[in-house]
Amino acid sequence: MSKTDNNNESSMHVMNGIKSQHDGVGKASIKKFSKRKPLQINEEEYIRQIQSGSRLHLAKAITYIESTVNDQQQIGQQLLKNLLPCTGNSIRIGITGVPGVGKSTFIEAFGKMLCDQGYKVAVLAIDPSSSLTGGSILGDKTRMEELAKHPNAFIRPSPTAGTLGGVHKKSRETMLLCEAAGYDVILVETVGVGQSETIVRGMVDFFLLLALTGAGDELQGMKKGIMELADAIIVHKADGSNEKLAKKTVAEYKQILHFLAPSSPYWQTPALAVSSLYKIGLDIVWENILHFQQVMKEKSVWQHRRREQTIEWFKTMIVDRLYDDFFSSTVKKQAMATLEHLVRDEKITVSQAVDDLFSSNPNG
Repeated sequence: MSKTDNNNESSMHVMNGIKSQHDGVGKASIKKFSKRKPLQINEEEYIRQIQSGSRLHLAKAITYIESTVNDQQQIGQQLLKNLLPCTGNSIRIGITGVPGVGKSTFIEAFGKMLCDQGYKVAVLAIDPSSSLTGGSILGDKTRMEELAKHPNAFIRPSPTAGTLGGVHKKSRETMLLCEAAGYDVILVETVGVGQSETIVRGMVDFFLLLALTGAGDELQGMKKGIMELADAIIVHKADGSNEKLAKKTVAEYKQILHFLAPSSPYWQTPALAVSSLYKIGLDIVWENILHFQQVMKEKSVWQHRRREQTIEWFKTMIVDRLYDDFFSSTVKKQAMATLEHLVRDEKITVSQAVDDLFSSNPNG
């Protein structure tokens, strides 16, 4: 072996690599970035596919609605505008409860029962977003595996994306798209019970509150306000050794509900024991919902409530638009940065800083 060969065996020797155009080698690796062309779709085809029940096109339309990209938002809103005459024919049901109460388990069992009866069921499952990264797990399809496979079901997980109220701020638009796609029952699962979760009451017809056994301790942590909004209280996991305690808890809730104002006129909120594991009580829940719908329509409450909800939605969107416009203003951003330093150094009160901020040039 030659001296040159010995040198080549050294660990310091660098072999010649394969000639290619990756990793910065060659002119082709230098990409020229050009402005992205506005997104365009075949609108008529999308509308036809959504109305014919295409879950793929429905999912894409919801993605456009939820997008923060302007041209995608516009496409989503245009699709919704054209599909609006086909909406409003479903029963909208909101479902909330403390973490661990089994909301996903209940929704899967309840939704599957309805799907087996021939109903088309859409589930809008809201996952909490991380306050640090902004991300969400969006694992509801894995938790509702059987329901996700059913041909009559559609499950759409969405993040809260920093929105209070236990729902996504586009949940109402998503619900309307699902109605246009022919879904008879819309189930909206919130992230969990609390004072901020009550906003879901303003977008559904029937509001279900899931609770666990041992009502005495739980009622201390569950605010009166959330109970007053419920159209039915479900004591969940009423099976096995827990069944007897669940019935006792139902009796306690019934006593409490007599002292609370009903959430809907002409309706007495029931408390029911349900086992999603053994499919016990699910049919009674559905019977109550259908009876509620009948009573509310006979008393003209159903449509009146929906019209009022639309007005509240309108007002909420005005606030959202004002918020976005305010914080997108360059002048306001600069003024805020200056005022933040003054507030931090205690040279001005918070109230004075806010007054100064709103008195600055509004056209900035």
